[in-house]
Amino acid sequence: MKITDILRAEHTVFHNIFDHIERVLPKLETAGEVKSLAELMESLLRTHAKNEEDLIFAPLEQYLEQLGQGDSFEHEHREINTGLLKVKTVKKLADARKLLLSAVAASRNHFDHEERIAFPMAERVLKAKTLTDLGSEWMKRREAALK
Repeated sequence: MKITDILRAEHTVFHNIFDHIERVLPKLETAGEVKSLAELMESLLRTHAKNEEDLIFAPLEQYLEQLGQGDSFEHEHREINTGLLKVKTVKKLADARKLLLSAVAASRNHFDHEERIAFPMAERVLKAKTLTDLGSEWMKRREAALK
């Protein structure tokens, strides 16, 4: 399976998680509950971002640089992570909700950016075998994480 197909599938799962967060967030009664959701989201996104950086952005680095997009995806990853980590520092429920919703929105925008720019570029400039080999590397990483 191509790495781009795998990452698009992960994005679909994340969008479902984001939908759930947006649906339950108004019902949560404590900042601690919001922090738990933020920690879960941060943990899941950490692995996803690492795989993207290693398996898509590294092979595309020179092409992304030519478009002036070289650092933008990594910057977006850091921005999302920083926002999620800020949720842990707040005391007020309203502040925690606001920060988590902001991180969800930033994540949705980032995924859209990847799906419009990085993934189509990967499918244009990388060989089909390379995309499949990168997908196989993702599978090896997943299997290792499950052990």
